[in-house]
Amino acid sequence: MGFFAGRVTCLRFKVNGPAPRQFDDEHLARLSDHQAGRQRIASADGVETGWTAGEHILDTDFGFEKNIINDTLNFELRVDTEKLPGDLLRAYTAVELKALSKDNPSGFASARQKREAKEIARQRLEQEAKDGRYRKRKCVPVLWDRQTNEVLFGATSLTQVDRLTSLFEQTFGHELECVTAGRRAYQLAELHSLTRSVDDAAPSAFVPNASPDIAWIADDSSRDFIGNEFLLWLWYYTDIESDTLKLLDGSEVTLMLARTLNLECPRGQTGHETITHEGPTRLPEARRAIQSGKLPRKVGLTLVRNSDQYELTLHAETLGVGGAKLPPPDEGADARGKLDDRANQLRELVQTLDLLYDAFGQKRFSGAWQAELEGMQKWLKRGERNAA
Repeated sequence: MGFFAGRVTCLRFKVNGPAPRQFDDEHLARLSDHQAGRQRIASADGVETGWTAGEHILDTDFGFEKNIINDTLNFELRVDTEKLPGDLLRAYTAVELKALSKDNPSGFASARQKREAKEIARQRLEQEAKDGRYRKRKCVPVLWDRQTNEVLFGATSLTQVDRLTSLFEQTFGHELECVTAGRRAYQLAELHSLTRSVDDAAPSAFVPNASPDIAWIADDSSRDFIGNEFLLWLWYYTDIESDTLKLLDGSEVTLMLARTLNLECPRGQTGHETITHEGPTRLPEARRAIQSGKLPRKVGLTLVRNSDQYELTLHAETLGVGGAKLPPPDEGADARGKLDDRANQLRELVQTLDLLYDAFGQKRFSGAWQAELEGMQKWLKRGERNAA
């Protein structure tokens, strides 16, 4: 069910409000009040949203055993979209048009008849649609962790984010704030009194004549470009320094960039490229791309911390996690114990990514960054032969 089986994909959201003392009947009742299928009036774009309990697309039976696991509240966002089939609309229109124009002396349909035929066809389809035959339903898992007071949303695309945040606020009375690269950098910088440095941050010039603007960052106040710099720094660190990094809590993480790499020109001029390989950063074409000024937008990572291994894809600007493979649960545990263990593994994954990002932030927003940047600039200038 949702985050408790298979690979994990998610965006993170901060709940703007106090964490619940515990999840209880009140939370389940609120989910039930806003369950999928209860809404009778669709939004302006014809889309209906509601919560489901997670077992299947029609499950609205919320309960403790199913939806409250190890200090987390688990449910799903269902999005119902009415989409009238275009091919059937055209067929109905043709049938109606033939009937309307059969007695025309010219043998051709008039403009008025064409409009009338199309309107009749649409009304026929809308009448048929009332029984739900043309409704498309999609569920996306949601997990609210009481310990961190964060919500994980099972997607990396921002397509359904507005629907999630709107319905969550209607249901629980709290706004959600997406934890993007810039926002998380600021939150972590507060721990080290470095928030001023985040406010003052501008894109780093890794190569000569680097663009001062990032094409995919439309908002001048956004600091989400820090996520692109983070992924490039991981590449540099593992290539020059070590594959192991000491973290703030005293633990160590061993990391490898693997499987996939997506790079894009920050000027929006030379396009993007996606490289799929066991070690994509070792390929000459990947190095030529960053030497030309392209920045990573997505990279595959293998992380090992506290003897647990995680495989995932990390998106730069949103810090969204794609297809994360978590360590297997304890085989000796019962079914409930395995679910509890899975919740802990999710927390460990999020904590590992935070600690890794914080290790970069402590360099990026301190006096040590200038020396680190110069090291990265020299690294990028090296020829392929020296880099191998």
